[in-house]
Amino acid sequence: MEGGVAAHRQLPTPAPTLGRLSPSFRLRTESLNTLRLRRVFDLFDHNGDGEITVEEIALALDRLGLAADPAELSSTVAAYIPPGRTGLAFDDFEALHRTLGDALFGAPDATGETEEAAEEEVEEDMKEAFRVFDEDGDGFISAAELQAVLSKLGLPEGRSIARVREMICSVDQNSDGQVDFGEFKHMMQGITVWGA
Repeated sequence: MEGGVAAHRQLPTPAPTLGRLSPSFRLRTESLNTLRLRRVFDLFDHNGDGEITVEEIALALDRLGLAADPAELSSTVAAYIPPGRTGLAFDDFEALHRTLGDALFGAPDATGETEEAAEEEVEEDMKEAFRVFDEDGDGFISAAELQAVLSKLGLPEGRSIARVREMICSVDQNSDGQVDFGEFKHMMQGITVWGA
């Protein structure tokens, strides 16, 4: 990455209007954080060119119902776009995410937490991710709920209930037509991140 992270300017302290911040912004397990960031990056990269522009970020945030001031967004993101490029590559996006996380939550510390505590953190992160899809809170992800989330994200899979049902069937171990937390967790633990 040209210019390196050191070339990035310091971000202003976020306004206190953010309310309760989600602890999942920065997961404690690096592999889940990288996986999640890669998925977010791929969702934001609307044209699939391997870079996300300010316009693509604004479009994705708008689709999620998160209005962002275009001038602030442009100013913040531009500091992470290397000279000669029009957008953020994954490494640039990761550096921006890390800096925002440090600004919002403080730099991560080396607490030496136990493996059991780390596993509990992973479990909580998985539960939070599951709740994003389980919109009605009944403990299951139905095809309709998955379709709604995919549609909100602007993914083509969200346009076809048949495709969504195929996705459900691919992880539905007990063939009840929906995904419970155990099935979701099993699927997430089996994901490999390529190119991240």
